[in-house]
Amino acid sequence: MKATDLLETQHRQVKALFRRLEQRAPDEQSALEELANSLAAHLTVEQDIFYPAIRRVAAKLVAESYEEHALAEVALKRLLTTAPEEDAFQARLAALRDVIEHHVQEEEDELFPQVAAALDTETLEQLGRSMQERFDEVFASGFEAVLPQGWATTSADIANQALDQNGSKKASRPAA
Repeated sequence: MKATDLLETQHRQVKALFRRLEQRAPDEQSALEELANSLAAHLTVEQDIFYPAIRRVAAKLVAESYEEHALAEVALKRLLTTAPEEDAFQARLAALRDVIEHHVQEEEDELFPQVAAALDTETLEQLGRSMQERFDEVFASGFEAVLPQGWATTSADIANQALDQNGSKKASRPAA
């Protein structure tokens, strides 16, 4: 599967998880953990594999995407500190959903068409395979394995700092 198709599929899965949580599903805690693991895995594959591979195609959008990821991660961490029965839970869920929806729209409307025009199918499919493999690893390990503790540094900060000016990796974070 092409990288962009994989990411769009993941976008739809996360959207469905938001709906489950907004409707106060009976398995709310399980849905919240699945959302956290899915978002952490999705952020990781974009930050560590997809964005470095396509940075030269749309450098400004990629830079903005790292910042949006940082905001999403902080919003996710705030949500995870809130019990589903607390008044703030639904508000924090809505705020996280809004950040994610804006990011998804930008990727699908602006970034992905540029990537599709610049990269051949074989390259996109290879990226997709690598991304799916990494997604599965991170999802299985859980969000705690890749999201840094605290609020000051996010996984987006770490991934972005690992790239040099030419878009190549200088360092990487530990495997999940």
